[in-house]
Amino acid sequence: MTDQAWPWPAGAATGIGSLPGTDIAEAQRVVLGELPALPHLPELPARGPGADLIGRTAGLLVELPVELYAGRWRVAPRPGRDLRRSRDLMERDLDQLAEQAEEYAGPIKVQAGGPLTLAASLELPIGGRLLRDPGAVRDLTGSLAEGLRAHVAAVARRLPRASVLLQLDEPSLPTVLAGRVPTESGLGAYRAVESADAAALLRTVVEAVGVPTVVHCCAPEVPLELIRSTGAVAVALDLDLVTDLDPLGEAIDAGLGLLAGAAPTRPPSAGVAPTSAQVADRVRQLWDRLGFPRRQLAEQVVVTPACGLAGATPQYARAVLAACRDAGRRFTED
Repeated sequence: MTDQAWPWPAGAATGIGSLPGTDIAEAQRVVLGELPALPHLPELPARGPGADLIGRTAGLLVELPVELYAGRWRVAPRPGRDLRRSRDLMERDLDQLAEQAEEYAGPIKVQAGGPLTLAASLELPIGGRLLRDPGAVRDLTGSLAEGLRAHVAAVARRLPRASVLLQLDEPSLPTVLAGRVPTESGLGAYRAVESADAAALLRTVVEAVGVPTVVHCCAPEVPLELIRSTGAVAVALDLDLVTDLDPLGEAIDAGLGLLAGAAPTRPPSAGVAPTSAQVADRVRQLWDRLGFPRRQLAEQVVVTPACGLAGATPQYARAVLAACRDAGRRFTED
């Protein structure tokens, strides 16, 4: 592959997004302290509706209000208190970020749900997921693209010396492509979305936002070629779910960066967090099997937990982030 500049420093590590607890100030202190090369804006779903992946992202949509109904997010006729809560939480998070990272000069990652996962989760006012209506999915994608462009700009205003990296969370992408998203009755499934159509939707967001974008998918059967075709700079995945190395090797060789989920999100049976040596060895073993030189590893790979850490204890979450950080540093010494 040709040499290229990556939007992160060599040996970087970061988190996927979510952390335990409800104190955003403390969560941001942990992230800025443990992940100095590539911090991320933490998400705290334990704060309740509006702090979850779908509600948090839906709060960024432009001219597409949402509300909670029977515990699910759906399109609403007008903005209401559920939408205000989601937006207030995000505004509070950004204000706290500006306060703690005012002098930060480097890349910072923000996360939001991608268009396919949103379409598979948000409901229409008449019932059923947006996924059932291709026109509604296109409108959703346009709204998301506009909202994320404004969100990235808001982060950049608060941290004028930083550069923003966007992560689109697409846990439902393989299910959407396979036509396995169940209908409300549970007796059927929504029509599969064609790969070319899914790629076009993701590309719309990537191109509109205009900053380096990572697509994260913590599910089996990550469609790597599709993700690469969207203009994304990298893919984030759980290494334990990689069963076929050839597609991953081809994507990396073609210039796709890798956020390598190498540390478990919950403590193993021994109850202790992995060491940095164990995390580094997990990534090196995969890299060596792919046949790429070690010097390339430090530049093209960012070390992460396997997925979000919302279900972990605060102590375990901090220890995992520290292990990822130190594992990344080890690669610069190889």
